[in-house]
Amino acid sequence: MSVTGILGKKIGMTQVFDDSGVVHPVTVLKVGPCVITQLKTMAKDGYDAAQIGLVEFVKATKVNKAMTGHFAKTNVAPVREIREVQLESTSGNVDEAGVKAGDRIWVDIFEDVKFVDVIGNSKGRGFAGVIRRHGFGGGPKSHGHMFQVQGSIGASSFPSRVFPGQRMPGHMGTNQVTVRNLRIRGIDVEDNLLLVEGAVPGAKDGYVLVSKSKAPPRERRGFAGAATKDALKASKKAAPKKK
Repeated sequence: MSVTGILGKKIGMTQVFDDSGVVHPVTVLKVGPCVITQLKTMAKDGYDAAQIGLVEFVKATKVNKAMTGHFAKTNVAPVREIREVQLESTSGNVDEAGVKAGDRIWVDIFEDVKFVDVIGNSKGRGFAGVIRRHGFGGGPKSHGHMFQVQGSIGASSFPSRVFPGQRMPGHMGTNQVTVRNLRIRGIDVEDNLLLVEGAVPGAKDGYVLVSKSKAPPRERRGFAGAATKDALKASKKAAPKKK
């Protein structure tokens, strides 16, 4: 496939060991299979992209008439979640990308990829104050003080108003969060599982969009693998021996 991303769900977290015996915390993602429900073209839509949907069982009564007609155009089954991902075609021509509506997308698109970007919605925390929501220090924690309030929020006689964007108590969480450059630690093609090192936003069974990293980090010197020389051993070996 020539798409750069895939939809999935967050299963949970665990840990894996590499060949050197180092433990790595990983997040397990069940990605795909996905189906291409529509192709966006430069001539018709002004940009090139692929609209994909996660293949899940959806009741016909849960799909409105507009979406039913949309799925009928490409002869695909109704899906619950729909996202748009970019195409890998560098020429800008969708016909050369080798994809068409109705194609399936599997986790094997990340077999030759080291880093991915994950987009998800953070956990909802409900109504929160300024200490929890914005990390304020609060007031004196002595008797007679309400230390978890924000205190004065406005100016004095001039300009006698509250400035726009003032950090206040309010709804916390359920925001779209993007985590970039998560290293892939394992791929299970049979069960469509992807293990990425680090934390992924959202709760369990939450929908996530996994795409190939747009700006992968450069490998640091000295961390390229077993073939790299150990700097400490090299310095001891080069040091003059005592007589």
